[in-house]
Amino acid sequence: MFSTHRAGRTDPLRNTILAMAVLAVTSVGAQTAPYVMETISTHADRVSGDDVLVKITYNPVGQIGPLWITLNDRDATGQFRPGSEPNTLVGLVRGLAFGSNTLRVRGKIPGGMRDQSLQITAYDIRGPIISGPYESPFICQTASFNLPAGLGTLGAPLDANCSIATRVDYLYISTAGGAFKSLPSTTALPADVAMTTTLDGKTVPFVVRLETGTINRGIFQSVVLHDPTTEAAPHPVFSPPKAWNKRLLAIHGTGCPGGWYIQGNAQGVNPVTGVNITRLGEGWGIFINTLQFAGTNCNILLNAETAMMGKEHVIKTFGVPYYTISIGSSGGAIATQDLGDVLPGLFDGAIPQATFPDSITIANNASDARLLSHYLILQNPSGWTDAQKNAVTGYAGRQAWLDDANESQRIDPVPGRIDFPGYAMATWNAAVPVALRYNPTTNPTGARPTVYDVSRNLYGVDPATGFARRPWDNVGVQYGLQTLNAGVISVKQFLDLNEFIGGYDNDANYVPNRTAGDLGALTRMQQGGAFLSGTGGLSTIPILDGGAYNDTSGHHYAVYHFAVRERLRRANGDISNHVMWRGPAQNEPNWQAMVRWVEAIKADHSNISQHDKVRVNKPADIVDGCWNTSTNPPTFIAETQIFSSQPTTQCTTLYPAYSLPRIVAGGPLALNNMKCQLKPVSFADYTVSFTSDEMARLLRIFPNGVCDWSKLGVNFTNVVPWPSFGPSPDNLIFDVTHP
Repeated sequence: MFSTHRAGRTDPLRNTILAMAVLAVTSVGAQTAPYVMETISTHADRVSGDDVLVKITYNPVGQIGPLWITLNDRDATGQFRPGSEPNTLVGLVRGLAFGSNTLRVRGKIPGGMRDQSLQITAYDIRGPIISGPYESPFICQTASFNLPAGLGTLGAPLDANCSIATRVDYLYISTAGGAFKSLPSTTALPADVAMTTTLDGKTVPFVVRLETGTINRGIFQSVVLHDPTTEAAPHPVFSPPKAWNKRLLAIHGTGCPGGWYIQGNAQGVNPVTGVNITRLGEGWGIFINTLQFAGTNCNILLNAETAMMGKEHVIKTFGVPYYTISIGSSGGAIATQDLGDVLPGLFDGAIPQATFPDSITIANNASDARLLSHYLILQNPSGWTDAQKNAVTGYAGRQAWLDDANESQRIDPVPGRIDFPGYAMATWNAAVPVALRYNPTTNPTGARPTVYDVSRNLYGVDPATGFARRPWDNVGVQYGLQTLNAGVISVKQFLDLNEFIGGYDNDANYVPNRTAGDLGALTRMQQGGAFLSGTGGLSTIPILDGGAYNDTSGHHYAVYHFAVRERLRRANGDISNHVMWRGPAQNEPNWQAMVRWVEAIKADHSNISQHDKVRVNKPADIVDGCWNTSTNPPTFIAETQIFSSQPTTQCTTLYPAYSLPRIVAGGPLALNNMKCQLKPVSFADYTVSFTSDEMARLLRIFPNGVCDWSKLGVNFTNVVPWPSFGPSPDNLIFDVTHP
């Protein structure tokens, strides 16, 4: 459920709850006739499309006759009916104009008429609302998007914004089992239709309504149990789907590299296959959009805007849900957590798997790893043993280190680059024509395939280059500091590494000097939610963190799970809303645990803070632990999770957690210090001795000082919940060109 809210320039604390607009008429003698008007499908200042679900609460005392409701001075009373709460009316108000609208309620009380109005701002369903100017280029892919059950593709788009006509298809599960089939008729059910029993105990035909359309230029789908042979078309007020259990599931895709400038020709997760069939049979509603798939769209602000609009559409179709759970893996874990943080109230529970804090954290560490690969493999391969190389990088081994370094592809726009063996740069989806792609020599104004450039509205644009501003910074970072102090590497190796490690230019080319991050980009990425802080909505919902273990390769390393936990600890003073289950994901136990936790929270109607509700209503058996897969089935070991590569506990023995270059350099486990504050070099910080020449060399390497990790980073700030980057001037929190 949503309430009206206007984003501001402040940094709200975790207990800031989006206040609904409580609008009341003035007192007449001893009699009052208050009206409370609120949009309940989305915030009143960011409605998508030409309709909005509204609740009006009134005081019947003193009322004479019925209420009269108008939209822009046109009668809208007939669109309302009594709500489920006393003295309320709920209506799907249609006919909004794009821009400002006035919804007014009038009532007669002793002494005359009293009225109150609510301003509603509506936007085109094609967007944008909060993400700023359209991403360009943008490749339509409706013609290659396949529908399930042999229903074909969506066909050619209707306009340059990749729109299609919304369609509704019905699918069913057969008594013979298997995947969904296309329902042959909406007037009679086939003889082989299976039955399913929902969480509410309703036994109904296993028939689902699949809606497919375009929202925010992405391909949207929603699914819910609905029998067209016995039910009217869904309406949030007059005819919600009878078997819907009033709960929603938001699902997201994986990936990131290659996720730019395309609409997407498939969902990141198919909403009508796998475990989603189970959820649908239980009565859950499911929604997704191709732009909630990081492999299609690695622009987190566009992802958030799309999910916001998608949930709004579901509410305007089915009704207000009791709660919404979000689940996603890898890039989907980023969406699950980051969207929940930057858009408080969008989700009521989060199940991230193969967790990362955000795409920028991946890019930051990959940038460090790639610099180290350049120095240790290409520049000075014989000056270090393999054990020393692994130690100074922090990874479990060479493969893990190089796999993480390879994630630099998400910030490297140059095609054809030759680097360490196996490196992939400038990753593109084949749908983007080569003629549109950036090439520093042949097409310097082309689209750039980086997490920064695809989100240029968020980071801002450098007018000197036309490229997005970049926040990455390694000024003052003492690479290998912990290994030096542990006696693993020599002073000479330490000095050589830090003198010659260098940095990057805007094209991710190696340069001899360290890289200074853009201060405006640093601020904006945190305020806009591209860098997870945990200070927004994530502090008020339960998080059950799990996922596969692969610290030896890939880049889904345990350290990222712990980084999220540490950010929550800093933001909230505790980690009571964060539970970590290490080892291969156990989907059904994770799911059932989350459902029990959210249900307990929703049943708590006390006045304590939402964060405390999450804490006190956590079921006693939902605790940290890991899965022992040597047994069949896997057994759960209840044990507080700690960050360690040493076998000090049962879980660290099964699942050791290794480090990263920035942590080996002394940085925080939270990985939340993007640009460190500097302090003068102090030789008391080292456990080894320096000669006078080595001291002088260290001072030359770090003339302005070294990182002071005891302090928060430069321009460290919290997320601004429900931010906006346009398109209208009064909605613009940040200028999109300058910091």
